[in-house]
Amino acid sequence: MSRAGRGSLPALIFLFALLVLWQLGAMEVNAAYILPTPLQILRRLWELRTPLLTVHLPATMTVTGLGLVISLALGLGLAAAMDWSPLLQKCLYPVVVASQTIPTTAIAPLFVLWFGYGVWSKVLVSVLMTFFPITITVYDGLRSARGEMAELLETYGATKWDVFCKIKVPCALPYFFSAVKMAVPISIIGAAIGEWLGAQSGLGYFSRRMMTQLDGAGVFAPIVLLSVVAMAVTGLVGLAERRIVKWRGES
Repeated sequence: MSRAGRGSLPALIFLFALLVLWQLGAMEVNAAYILPTPLQILRRLWELRTPLLTVHLPATMTVTGLGLVISLALGLGLAAAMDWSPLLQKCLYPVVVASQTIPTTAIAPLFVLWFGYGVWSKVLVSVLMTFFPITITVYDGLRSARGEMAELLETYGATKWDVFCKIKVPCALPYFFSAVKMAVPISIIGAAIGEWLGAQSGLGYFSRRMMTQLDGAGVFAPIVLLSVVAMAVTGLVGLAERRIVKWRGES
């Protein structure tokens, strides 16, 4: 067995134990509309595979993709601006933090009221939840650059832009990938919350519809699909990080 396989073995064993306990507990309750068993959820997921995979998953991933792209652009821009100017840092940092005090479930219906049931009301919910970890994490990465390295470059005539590109960006890259790995599941959650509160398609909308029909397995089926997609995308980001950031852990 490879080292990666041995490292993931405890997590797989723990997950299997949780699923067994869930299966036994749900069988004891014997109320599938409240607590379906994992086997019932997998069976329902297979039965609903056509609408979930062809209609609702693409709708949710469209919202997630747009929200993630906008959040990355906004987060990176804010982080770079705060690092570039102490005055901007003093102005923007409190606003960025204050934006996370807004309850998502309170603001999401307003987005639906303002922008309708189209894609952009859900995208804004996703952006509101996602840009914060990107901004703060990348900003911390830019600030982690060692001052003596920047001073050495400046003694050789390097400009502020040269220091930013050659010192700060490489230092911030590991933080950037960590931020993306956090942002991916948060963006998916934001998209699902927006769809739950007001949409015509998407996995969040589908889960809410199944709840009105007292279909417990149908409620969990899109949630399981969302979790699998989030883990897959996060794994791809981790793979890209290992190929690009080969100096992680070095001083």
